Amino acid sequence: MTHFFPLPQININKIQKTIILFLVSVFFIVFLHPQQVISQSSFPEIRGVWLTKNDTDVLLDRPGLENSLRELADLNFNTIYPVVWNSGYVSYPSEVAQRVGIPPLVRSSEHNKNVIGDIVEEGHLKGLLVIPWFEFGFMTPPSSELAIKNPRWITNRRDGSKIGESAGGSVVWLNPFHPQVQQFIMDLVLEIITKYPVDGIQFDDHTVLPRDFGYDPYTVALYKQETKKDPPANFKNAHWVKWRADKITDFMVRLNKAVKERKPSAIFSVAPNPYHTAYNIFLQDWHKWVNLGIVDELIIQVYRPDLKAFVKELNTPQIQSARQKIPTGVAILTGLRNKPTPITLIEDKVRQARRYRLGVAFFYYETLWENTTTESDDLRKAVVRALFFNPQRRN
Repeated sequence: MTHFFPLPQININKIQKTIILFLVSVFFIVFLHPQQVISQSSFPEIRGVWLTKNDTDVLLDRPGLENSLRELADLNFNTIYPVVWNSGYVSYPSEVAQRVGIPPLVRSSEHNKNVIGDIVEEGHLKGLLVIPWFEFGFMTPPSSELAIKNPRWITNRRDGSKIGESAGGSVVWLNPFHPQVQQFIMDLVLEIITKYPVDGIQFDDHTVLPRDFGYDPYTVALYKQETKKDPPANFKNAHWVKWRADKITDFMVRLNKAVKERKPSAIFSVAPNPYHTAYNIFLQDWHKWVNLGIVDELIIQVYRPDLKAFVKELNTPQIQSARQKIPTGVAILTGLRNKPTPITLIEDKVRQARRYRLGVAFFYYETLWENTTTESDDLRKAVVRALFFNPQRRN
């Protein structure tokens, strides 16, 4: 008869538990999934994170900024995307914004008057690429000074209504076809890349127009001038969709040219929705932009709640075509305020992205390991450290 003796009880403290979890994660990633550790793309793997206005630790004080960026560098991130345009306001002192009636920012400390400059300086010291992010694009709240003082810049639906809904609440849309709107956005972009030694500029899924908009007087007149017809009543009409999408493409081509003339080395980054949504719902033909050669970096927002739906988006022809031409990655949702994504799901998504030779960027910094209630910060950081155990510089 075999006798079993009870094992002695081992007390594992928090630090020991973190170390064990880290070692297990490294073993699993390196030995069980070696093909997923290092991107097999011909470009360095994107390991990015967005810094939003929710990042109070980063944006409120210089020591907090230094600590956060040091930690990201220590964890082998290589790119950060700090927001500079959101809700109709800029995150830096802007003469361009003041010219159209947007008041200057009111800050409580000297650091906050130059927070973007501080991020660029500290990011570069830590070996991080710093690519400012135009989060809201053509979208702005109806209560913003931008919308109130420039009513002719706002487009509308066929029934005349102007208010739309977004994750952030009610919004209106600047008319992307209006030359004054285009010049305003271009001036802001050129101001940023001139004012600060940034590595590029990023436009996301709001540098678009929802397909039911575009029936304002200026756009209707322009369409009639070019086609000798009234815009179709059906906003889903294929020709009407393509005409508007092509106009946005034309603007992005000119914007890219202006950026490159001002700073040839600037990375022209785009972070859109998956193509079928971007084009059909928001008139954003990013696949065409890539083929035209105006996109230097592409990060597709694949914010799917489960792994199966996430993976389904990764092998689309548009993504696989893009990754052969430029650094390409997918955006992974790490959580929303008070609603973190489990670190196991984040880890699984990173590994799946690597299977398809794609980099990753996390939305957003604060939910990577802060404001979590079910998982410790140390645990979440340990998993990220294991995923990014080898340095991967981009500069």
